[in-house]
Amino acid sequence: MTAVRLGSTSAKTARAPSAPCLDIILASPVPQDCCQLATVGRHQRLPIAALIREEYKKFAYATPIGSPESYIASGENKMNRTWIAAAVLAALPMTTQAQTLQYPGFYIGAEGGLNWLLNTSGTANVFTGGGAFSGTANLNNNLGWTAGGMVGYDFVGPRVELESRFIRNTGTLSAPGAVGSLGTTVDQVPIMANLYYDFLAGGQFVPYIGAGVGIGFSQLWANGNSSYSGVQFAYQGMIGVGWNIDPTWRLNLEGRYYGSTQPSYNFNVGPTNINGSYNNNNFSAMLSLQIKFGAPAVAPPPPAPVPAATSFMVFFDWDRSNLSQQALTTIGQAAQAFKTKGSARITATGHTDTSGPENYNMALSLRRANAVKDALVQNGVPATAIAVIGRGESQPLVQTGDGVREPQNRRVEIVLQ
Repeated sequence: MTAVRLGSTSAKTARAPSAPCLDIILASPVPQDCCQLATVGRHQRLPIAALIREEYKKFAYATPIGSPESYIASGENKMNRTWIAAAVLAALPMTTQAQTLQYPGFYIGAEGGLNWLLNTSGTANVFTGGGAFSGTANLNNNLGWTAGGMVGYDFVGPRVELESRFIRNTGTLSAPGAVGSLGTTVDQVPIMANLYYDFLAGGQFVPYIGAGVGIGFSQLWANGNSSYSGVQFAYQGMIGVGWNIDPTWRLNLEGRYYGSTQPSYNFNVGPTNINGSYNNNNFSAMLSLQIKFGAPAVAPPPPAPVPAATSFMVFFDWDRSNLSQQALTTIGQAAQAFKTKGSARITATGHTDTSGPENYNMALSLRRANAVKDALVQNGVPATAIAVIGRGESQPLVQTGDGVREPQNRRVEIVLQ
């Protein structure tokens, strides 16, 4: 049963709290790591996180602590649970921060895929020993491949990139003056400056578009003869989707159109010379893998929370170390909590009020702690798992002057860790 009061207390503090606290009056086990503050009555200060645990976690051992005072009515307890919930919700931060997977920085990458060089036809000029004439030449291409690399800078949205790749397609050329079809290989090397724009930048999956311009080099092989076409103006457009695996690695799936001004060819088939040009239109399906430099290191996962200590208290008559029935009941609950944890250590710390000499009170606090230890052993707790400490009158629960018989200071604190 618990009563709650928001605000601070006027009592002297034994230790400054390390977390935001609410003032509460407890009649149930409290964790050892709570803020320690002594006032009148059974008055403690708990961090908000500890308050949540104590009010809403189901303890197998949660029962009232024995005390010389009367407990708070259950109806008031239910009302105060509502106060606690409202106070906690008001105090907890409600902000969230989305994690981005994309940061500004340089990157490099490799790419590869399939390339379709579209079939084309054009006028070919043929020179033979008997004269010259023109005719239609047909260039038919098979499915080819492409591979290359890039270096770029990501502005998180826009990206700029310098790229080069190699493209190869095989096929056939039917030209006037040639006997049958000639086997061909078309090799291309574009060097491009690209501009991309990422939609939903920073997310896991990033659709994007892009365009590029540059120069292209082409070479046509036919019947074992090669013809270098020189430099062409090149252009391309891209559309794709990127997968930000993490802030460092990114995988892209992309469709691309690449074209250039018309490459030319000029080669001999026996005594016949054939020259001309062809349209250069390519479509590619590509995968690329990129690595970014300077991406922030992934933060390690937070350490596992330290289990909170569980506390019980038993109280004593003045100048006595014998256990009341209420104290024996509380000790039985502490023993059951020990068994539930499976592996724990128990500390029994004895205290006295300020009446009597300090040396006598120190010995009395030890007798009380040993009495609790003996009762715990009788309830099945191994003696080796119990540590006994005497504090005398040095750590009162309720601050008093010297020579005061304060019931709440005559106690033993049982702490499970």
